[in-house]
Amino acid sequence: FMPSRNVIKRYDADTYYHVYNRGVNKRKIFLDDDDYVYFLALLKRYLSENNELDKYNRIYTNLNGQLDLLTYCLMPNHFHLLLYQHDDKKAMETLMRSVLTTYTLYFNRKHNRVGHLFQGVYKASSVLNEPYLLHISRYIHMNPDDYKNWPYSSWPYYVKGWQADWIKHDKIFELFEGDNYEQYVDDYKSTKEEQEDLKKELADR
Repeated sequence: FMPSRNVIKRYDADTYYHVYNRGVNKRKIFLDDDDYVYFLALLKRYLSENNELDKYNRIYTNLNGQLDLLTYCLMPNHFHLLLYQHDDKKAMETLMRSVLTTYTLYFNRKHNRVGHLFQGVYKASSVLNEPYLLHISRYIHMNPDDYKNWPYSSWPYYVKGWQADWIKHDKIFELFEGDNYEQYVDDYKSTKEEQEDLKKELADR
């Protein structure tokens, strides 16, 4: 994880952000499949093109057109999102406050606990150049060891043709110069493994 200096203090228009947080004391924030599904449903609620209604038939805040979700990965004790904010009206702050507050209430009620679930305020690091943006999308997808089969990331939208109106993976493809995103990620994994093997070999000498 990145240092606490990335607790966001400003909101810029037309800017990409790597947003992340983990459980307090590194505890798990997802204990079963339903937890992952509920968190994703919250993202969809606020980012989908279609409005959703609460139990009183009131429309939930809809941030579609103000904020785009490009890439995501949910892990047992943390999550990563890659977001694009169109304007400076604090759409990202609204999304994260709504999702994390609602999810914490759900989690505590379901799992019979009280208190904070996440480690403070979410962290957000602005991404200011295109090569690093592509790398962040790759880094997020590679979080699970078995990233090609991990069910709680945007990987299938990138390599299996999945579509959803609340996931704007086309923004990454517009920057991607190759024709095989999966190979782009695999190549980096191979390079990382070679570097780690070399480090071990040198350390043993």
